[in-house]
Amino acid sequence: MAVYDTIGTTYATTRRPDPRIAARLHAALGDAADVVNVGAGTGSYEPAHTVLAVEPSPVMLAQRPPGSAPAVRGVAERLPLRDDAADAALAVLTLHHWTDPAAGIAELRRVARRRVVILTWDQRVFRERFWLVREYLPEAADFDDTRATPVDRLAALLGGARVEPVPVPHDCTDGFAAAYWRRPHAYLDPRVRAAISLLAQTGEAALAPGLAALAADLSTGRWQHRHAGLLPRDSLDAGYRLLTADT
Repeated sequence: MAVYDTIGTTYATTRRPDPRIAARLHAALGDAADVVNVGAGTGSYEPAHTVLAVEPSPVMLAQRPPGSAPAVRGVAERLPLRDDAADAALAVLTLHHWTDPAAGIAELRRVARRRVVILTWDQRVFRERFWLVREYLPEAADFDDTRATPVDRLAALLGGARVEPVPVPHDCTDGFAAAYWRRPHAYLDPRVRAAISLLAQTGEAALAPGLAALAADLSTGRWQHRHAGLLPRDSLDAGYRLLTADT
């Protein structure tokens, strides 16, 4: 069973693509005439010239909006595509769900004639800079340690890649893990947590003590005092990274 068969039922509600992140991804794709979206989910960040989306979860596929690109069930490690099938291959916040990242990267390179674009995160930076996992939910960070692939290894697997930070806007509309860095109350909402695989897969029992501590700190103003420096900021580098590699 794909991970999102379980946790993806409300994904389309809180995981709406953020236009600023979309602009970065589309710029990285350049003038690619056609794109394959791997680990496509509900179709977030999918450019109009996507010719095929590949996604293992029928729950996610069922939430793709009308007019989306054709989609098939499949996994990154075994893409149902011929060599050089499209100008570019795109993978957005999906590598941590792959069973074999090296095999998946090799497949992206195989099907892309010109370019591979990947949005992922640097786990070391994420742990250091994101207050939620650093101060309240270290169990979630420990879980991510088991599934995050180091960015330098990904770049090497790609045969070399340009690596760029992708700061998270304070009002990010895509509710991934660090999206609410300036809106801490959101993490107390179970609907928000349900669409963040890091939290959903760690489990509510493990998260409960840290969430209770966060709720208490928000109630007393301790969080606001401790993180006063965050409140005027428009964006935060929480470790998200855009990798672009020419094939």
